[in-house]
Amino acid sequence: MKELVFGHQNPDTDAIVAAKAYSYLQNKLGKDTEAVALGEPNEETKFVLAHFDEPAPRVIESAKAEVEAVMLVDHNEAQQSVADIKDVTVTNVIDHHRIANFETAGPLYYHAEPVGCSSTIVYKEFASNGVEIPAKLAGLMLSAIISDTLLFKSPTTTADDIEIGKKLAAIAGVDYETYGLEMLKAGTNLAAKTEAELIEADAKSFEMGGLTVRIDQVNTVDLEDVFSREAAFRAAIEAENKVQGYDLFLLMATNILDSNTRLLVVGEGQDKVEAAFGVKLVDGKADLPGVVSRKKQVVPPLQAAFD
Repeated sequence: MKELVFGHQNPDTDAIVAAKAYSYLQNKLGKDTEAVALGEPNEETKFVLAHFDEPAPRVIESAKAEVEAVMLVDHNEAQQSVADIKDVTVTNVIDHHRIANFETAGPLYYHAEPVGCSSTIVYKEFASNGVEIPAKLAGLMLSAIISDTLLFKSPTTTADDIEIGKKLAAIAGVDYETYGLEMLKAGTNLAAKTEAELIEADAKSFEMGGLTVRIDQVNTVDLEDVFSREAAFRAAIEAENKVQGYDLFLLMATNILDSNTRLLVVGEGQDKVEAAFGVKLVDGKADLPGVVSRKKQVVPPLQAAFD
């Protein structure tokens, strides 16, 4: 029976690439799968797909109408997945995040590791099954690792990410440093997008202390350029909180050149944000030097503050 393979909502490069790579592997192993997405590619991912002449996956809003079973990559939490995830069977998960709000009725294959990118884990799946990675797919997987680790500068980066990234670069015939910087800069082109689009482009929801916390990350090469639009960002976030029922919204504007983040916080529970990062919010804002990872540097201390 056919299965769909997909990453999280508001997909980033890893969510889309890992789905494509894992679907390719599963098909080579005799399964019938299709890689799909839970949203349109962002600017960085569009650059990656165009660079390697790879089509974007089709976007789905539900899965039950098509299949009985699905495979998840780059996520496991139900609120980050397809809307009807409770109505289908999850047979496989490949992930590098925390495990939360996730349960299944039956056993499944679950491969999670604390590495910087789920495509790093997918590479290991290829290796353990003795399946060769084509050059184009290697380039896509390299791109995902560069994206998630900010060209190996993020604190989430592990020795495995670096080693596997270099192996994929060799297979793809890519100078990962030159290509990687070009790719990351492509994702910082914010001028063409509205504030409403930007606050949802890379946003994830988390349940903390009985509140729904939404955290979005926007990469840039100029924090002042982002915050010249502060009033419009506030208005868009306030509207989104009201419509979607988010209690607390954190916008992370991250400078990929110097690895610093400035927070814009809207909603209740701002005292928890201050406690989590040891800062004083001024007009809902605070600078977080050296913070680039939502997964490792933002969610854990914030969860601890709420707990």
